[in-house]
Amino acid sequence: MAKSDAERIEELRSEIDRHNYLYYVMAAPEIDDREYDRLFSELVELEKKHPELATPESPTQRVGGEPLEGFENVAHEIPMLSIDNTYNADELREFDARTKRFLGGVEQFDYVVELKIDGVAATVVYEDGALVLGATRGDGVTGDDITANIRTIAAVPLRLSAREDGVVIPPRLEARGEIYMTKAELRRLNDTREKQGQAPFANPRNATAGTLKLLDPRQCAERRLSAFFYGLGAYEGRELSHHHEVLDTLAALGLPVNPERRRLSSIDEVIEFAEQWAERRHALPYEIDGLVVKVDSVRLQRELGRTARAPRSMIAYKYPAAQAASKVLGIRVQVGKTGVLTPVADLEPVQLAGTTVKRATLHNFDEIERKDVRVGDRVRLEKAGEIIPKVLAVIDTAREGRGAKFTPPVECPACGGPVEKDPDEVYIRCGSLDCPAQIKERLRYFASRAAMDIEGLGPAVIDQLVDGGLVADPADLYSLEAAELEKLERMGEKSSENLVKAIDESKSRGLERLLAGLTVRHVGSTMATMLAQHFANLDRLMAARVEELVEIRDVGEEVAGSIVQFFESGHNRRVIEKLKEAGVTTRARTERAVGGAFEGKSFVFTGALRQMTRDEGQEMVRKLGGIATSSVSSKTDFVVAGEKAGSKLDKARNLGVKVISEDEFRAMAGER
Repeated sequence: MAKSDAERIEELRSEIDRHNYLYYVMAAPEIDDREYDRLFSELVELEKKHPELATPESPTQRVGGEPLEGFENVAHEIPMLSIDNTYNADELREFDARTKRFLGGVEQFDYVVELKIDGVAATVVYEDGALVLGATRGDGVTGDDITANIRTIAAVPLRLSAREDGVVIPPRLEARGEIYMTKAELRRLNDTREKQGQAPFANPRNATAGTLKLLDPRQCAERRLSAFFYGLGAYEGRELSHHHEVLDTLAALGLPVNPERRRLSSIDEVIEFAEQWAERRHALPYEIDGLVVKVDSVRLQRELGRTARAPRSMIAYKYPAAQAASKVLGIRVQVGKTGVLTPVADLEPVQLAGTTVKRATLHNFDEIERKDVRVGDRVRLEKAGEIIPKVLAVIDTAREGRGAKFTPPVECPACGGPVEKDPDEVYIRCGSLDCPAQIKERLRYFASRAAMDIEGLGPAVIDQLVDGGLVADPADLYSLEAAELEKLERMGEKSSENLVKAIDESKSRGLERLLAGLTVRHVGSTMATMLAQHFANLDRLMAARVEELVEIRDVGEEVAGSIVQFFESGHNRRVIEKLKEAGVTTRARTERAVGGAFEGKSFVFTGALRQMTRDEGQEMVRKLGGIATSSVSSKTDFVVAGEKAGSKLDKARNLGVKVISEDEFRAMAGER
């Protein structure tokens, strides 16, 4: 008898959940990626056919929902404490002796040792088996609600399941762990970012932190984060007497737990285990920066208690950063989109932390002088999870025959224009607006996803456009024709037509994206959005003075001065006029009304509203001329508090910000 679509949907969900468990928890996949994708695609099609059968726990719901306005704060029921560190075997033995002294030395106990994943600490809460909350560690007492982003991580089950006999799903379980990015995913992400003209992430930890801060869960889903869990927070269920039981239970419920863990009976065994992983760690698909050593007995953990910041029952053992020696073959200078000159050392290839290193950052020219790095020097390199290692020091500064001291450039290596040092910074900057290196970097960022999101406009195409004299600023992109693009290397008729179409589509991105793409110093995507919401159109922003700008939340004098200086430039004004003539939108996608009832007033919404959604409330604010923001500051005029309002309400009261109810807000807006 043929199965119904409803039965097949349930079967597919169960099968996909099982394969996720085998892949992420057991590290023993039964099928390849192609077969997994086939099952997933079949489920997607069936759920499209039967939308009434869709559920929040379906594997298809990981793709991410609509962008968030901001993160709510979450108070941790049990604080997420830090862990004290050790750095050598002697310090581990001292930890062992201290623990035994505290316990009176009368009882034998075991340790559980786990790999210390180099990621971002987070916690997830399940009620009756369903994922209801994901949060960052924050300050240990309060974190950010990142549930929407956590739901996109395939390793984190949307619903717990009993994977072993005798395991019962508890009514409430808070699992604590580490969200991380694999080395392979970081390479893929950085390749994409560089093609889009964005700076690569320095290491997996930074990439993970940046990803979890994204307000658009769909972007988070694209970055393929993963997770390992290592402990419990708030928990209602069968009592667990040992930490190794906690880990086994988490795994049996479908949560990924690192398989490289050991229960050991002495500190000497712990030290031996640490030594084994000193080199083995580089072969792992993810970064670790040490081990975590925990007293196994839960009863003894409670007896040991905690200091003001850390539990006494556990310690982190940190590996020293990987180091190697190499020869400096040359020192070259790169020019960024804002004209900053950055020195980079080209090196003899050397193996370091499992990768071949050919270059290292020298940060700035003051750093070169301080360390006295010269071409031909043997230098000591360090790599602590970084993609580009750094030069620590010259190995032999006293040797004869050293090359000449490096002299900072007095002209730009890309355009030959004059350079000058920022008076309040260590950077040397090229001041030429016609510098081809800056033009290329600015165009790469203008076309990036964070700005105008022009698909197909990668570094190779931009290099040819600038070198060929076809494009000298972002506005020139909008006069390009397919016939011109076809003459470029690797640009055929179809790809040229697609690029022209993508450029044309970018005209409607709105003021938020345009401001980000113009690369005004100190104005990133968040600041660009705030300015767009406040001024609504580019002309109003261009006319703003420093005194007006500093009244805006998070805009200080340095940022305000940079904005004013940018728009006072005749070159920049000409580019903006060309953009307008080309039809590029210079108004915010959601404009504030001028002269409305909320003109000049800022609002923050918190808690659950009864008669409207938070998005609807924020839209109402903008339509009446106000500013809707996601965080409370001394410049906030009103906080609209709904049911179960959290830390934003507390902060408003502490700052003396006026708090109003939903009904009061609607009355102010002229609604009843």
